[in-house]
Amino acid sequence: MAVAGTAVFPTAIPRRHHLSPSSPISISISNSKLSVSASLIPTDKHPPQRSASSFTENGVLEKKSASSSADTIPISRGGESKDGRLTLKDYFEQCGELLVRCRSDGGGPRWFSPLPPLDSHSHSRLKDSPLLLSLPDLVKLVESVVRLEHLRTPNRPIYLVGESFGGCLALAVAARNPDIDLMLILANPATSFSKSALQPETLVPLSTMMPEQLRSSLLYILSLLSGAPFKMVASAAGKRLPLDQVITEISQDTVAMSSYLSVLSDVLTAETLRWKLNMLKSAAGFANSRLHAVKAQTLILASGQDQLLPSREEAERLRQVLPKCEIRVFNDSGHALFLEEGFNLVSILTGASFYRRGGRHDYVLDYVPPTLLNSRESMNHKVFTFFTRWIEAATNPVMLSTLESGKIVRSLAGIPCEGPVLYVGYHMMLGFELVPLVSRFWMERNILLRGIAHPMMFTKLREGRLPALSAFDTFRIMGAVPVSAANFYRLFSSKSHVLLYPGGMREALHRKGEEYKLFWPEQSEFVRMAAKFGAKIIPFGSVGEDDVGQLLLDYNDLRSIPYFKNSIEELTDEAVKLRNEAVGEVANQDVHLPIILPKVPGRFYYLFGKPIETQGRKQELKSREKAHELYIEVKSEVEKCLGYLKEKRENDPYRNIFARLAYQARHGFDSEVPTFDI
Repeated sequence: MAVAGTAVFPTAIPRRHHLSPSSPISISISNSKLSVSASLIPTDKHPPQRSASSFTENGVLEKKSASSSADTIPISRGGESKDGRLTLKDYFEQCGELLVRCRSDGGGPRWFSPLPPLDSHSHSRLKDSPLLLSLPDLVKLVESVVRLEHLRTPNRPIYLVGESFGGCLALAVAARNPDIDLMLILANPATSFSKSALQPETLVPLSTMMPEQLRSSLLYILSLLSGAPFKMVASAAGKRLPLDQVITEISQDTVAMSSYLSVLSDVLTAETLRWKLNMLKSAAGFANSRLHAVKAQTLILASGQDQLLPSREEAERLRQVLPKCEIRVFNDSGHALFLEEGFNLVSILTGASFYRRGGRHDYVLDYVPPTLLNSRESMNHKVFTFFTRWIEAATNPVMLSTLESGKIVRSLAGIPCEGPVLYVGYHMMLGFELVPLVSRFWMERNILLRGIAHPMMFTKLREGRLPALSAFDTFRIMGAVPVSAANFYRLFSSKSHVLLYPGGMREALHRKGEEYKLFWPEQSEFVRMAAKFGAKIIPFGSVGEDDVGQLLLDYNDLRSIPYFKNSIEELTDEAVKLRNEAVGEVANQDVHLPIILPKVPGRFYYLFGKPIETQGRKQELKSREKAHELYIEVKSEVEKCLGYLKEKRENDPYRNIFARLAYQARHGFDSEVPTFDI
């Protein structure tokens, strides 16, 4: 007997946060022989106590006292999770206990739930309460929940999260309900099941012919194909523990997996295997026949190392078929994507701009800061950390700021803690300065800079030569928003720290001989908006691009070569246009990639000027003339910062990377390398 379970829970809400009435609803779809009951995440600050595990006489899972966060039950490696929640080891131990009971009393189907039915007064199971088994049609079950939630909150999106078979089910529900605002998150969807080697005609006879004592070997082969053992080894090695601890951990995991497989061999009989494979085959056919009716916004998560399904190829196929579909490929991941260590669904949704609480995504109001995403454990954070460390090691940035007294100090002490604050500065070639700038503010001052970015990082007019939008996920996770007056307004009203480059693309793609030259519009674009909210304006300069690379072929050179000229025109046609009404060089928004010859790395230098107050000047700065005067003042301060740094770096004995490495070899590689006298 198969029992299907659904879990309805608020998604993308960080732990320790209240459940907002405007939060979207997420429905996680699963199907298994032993199903877990559904529950809503508690909305109070102190979530209920969870327990360790044993079955009562009526088959309900009882647990010993242990605190838990308001989250779904995780599936993780053996042992208890850090926050006291149940793990995969507990699940298999419970399955084994259930099987022992089945054998002792003659067998028969069993239902167990990790959460006992709650009495509204005592929060415990009612005495002598009867057992209720619900065996609905899967599509109708999920559909009924979706329609109910849509009636209750018609202005909120409903998320359907499905992995493998669950992906087929989510597509079927979306096809039958095109009028409901659905957001589909499909991980390795089984719509490609017909191309998989897991066919009932092959595996079921093989399982039947195998001797009982060898049946677990089939499961071991399947587990190898899923990539779980290899991920287990990679996870242990990636923790940088001593070799003996790594070997011990791998050995313990291997023993635990062997015990899991022995339990699974009892649970997954030939009949059950046949039933599950036939169900997958039927579900895939059902979903594929209705893809044309799916109107929902869809995000497909595909594993590059999926040995059970051709997930990467299937994701590309679905992207061509579904009207509003994006994909994210995880090249090093196996079939069980949601079970992998470091996988953080919330950070992925944030990076893909897929999390929203209303009819449209709001880059300010729907943003979830990385400090609330457990981002230090996420794949995106690991990529960002690796890139940051590489840039930090190569350029060893010097951060200078100006105190209220006008004194320049080597730290970010002159940066205000409270927003709103607007940072206005010079854009290096290709934005080289961004990674150290954002990471230093985040790590040293716990300030998240919300960068105003070009719309090409968020949308494309058509497919072509431009990089995939997924290439910019990390920037969106770190708070980048597309440039617009509305986003400026929302950022200032939320007291954010906003990073602005008035020179934009023209400055970041400057020509030969234009290093450290500002290409700002003639008219102010930010002063009056900053004054409306009393934001502090901090002018800053950054130098060092000419110490890491030499511009070999710039825009003018590339335009003279027919191949590159055609490429520039194609790229520009794919990107959203900005400053169409502007005049002068700043209006040149042609998209191109200059060819740069790397140099032996020098050093990056940043200087943040004294904050310029706009508080109390709202009426004064309504005047265009006064606003323009302040605009010119800010521009002049940026040029002064650039001039100061260019002059001072000539006296830095550690400007060259080899001098810095020699210093760190003597004093430790974590030591701060000195610089010029301030």
